[in-house]
Amino acid sequence: MSVRILALVGSLRAGSHNRQLAEAAVKLAPEGADVVIYEGLADIPFYNEDIDVEGDVPAAAAKLREAAQASDAFLLFSPEYNGTIPAVLKNAIDWLSRPYGAGSFAGKPTAVLGTAYGQFGGVWAQDETRKSLGIAGAKVLEDVKLSIPGSVVRFAETHPADDAEVAAQLTEVIALVHGHADETAAA
Repeated sequence: MSVRILALVGSLRAGSHNRQLAEAAVKLAPEGADVVIYEGLADIPFYNEDIDVEGDVPAAAAKLREAAQASDAFLLFSPEYNGTIPAVLKNAIDWLSRPYGAGSFAGKPTAVLGTAYGQFGGVWAQDETRKSLGIAGAKVLEDVKLSIPGSVVRFAETHPADDAEVAAQLTEVIALVHGHADETAAA
């Protein structure tokens, strides 16, 4: 059985190092794991309960929910904006946390990782993301972490997939998420 891992990237910038990290995850996924980067987070309106009406959910939000429901696990790639989670990623979490009690994250293995310019690699944003995901019902893999500091310098001329240390760490993260997804499916 192939495990489908949906990757949500918290940066919309074309040259985003977190996007490149997600691309590396797609490339490095082991056999039996299919990492898919979700396209379209920029199109989703800010969460508003007034527009989250069954049968009339905005198309972009409905598309995100469908992709999430079809997934077995999640990888969230978070940069750090002003010491916290980017709005686009928080918005995706908000949409996927509903309907209350039956959100798309419910019980699914989820890991948060990323890179940022600062010396800690975005750990504050990643910790906030884990907190939000836990409240949204995800099975947050607290022991599966990867925070890569100094992104602007480290990836100035090297794609994360071509950085041997990062590739090895990322491969380990994907393998752990894959293993948790297999355990969840078997339970």
